[in-house]
Amino acid sequence: ELPIWADLVKTSVANELAPYGEDWYYIRAASIARKVYLRPGLGVGSLRKWYGGNNRNGVRSEHFRKANAGIIRSALLQLENMKVTEKCENGGRKMSRVGQQDLDRIAASVFYDAEEE
Repeated sequence: ELPIWADLVKTSVANELAPYGEDWYYIRAASIARKVYLRPGLGVGSLRKWYGGNNRNGVRSEHFRKANAGIIRSALLQLENMKVTEKCENGGRKMSRVGQQDLDRIAASVFYDAEEE
């Protein structure tokens, strides 16, 4: 479910504008699900670092800035409500059994569709 604030937020301090696409939140949630699938135990902090970028200051030197934590946290909570991810006992998130089966099924269908073309 798309949050009501999704059309108002930037994805990072380093970005000047909000995302243009209407489905950017779903793409980010799918990307977060894939990251958690590949590296169990990821938390909001490490995902903030992954999605962050350089804040360009015009003439001055650029510095790295982390991504918006609220977007990542809300996507993780929605994935948890859909039973795709679950909390690890020592922090972070991991894929649930149902979530792993779903992602494997989706990846296989995308692979076979690309192979047919």
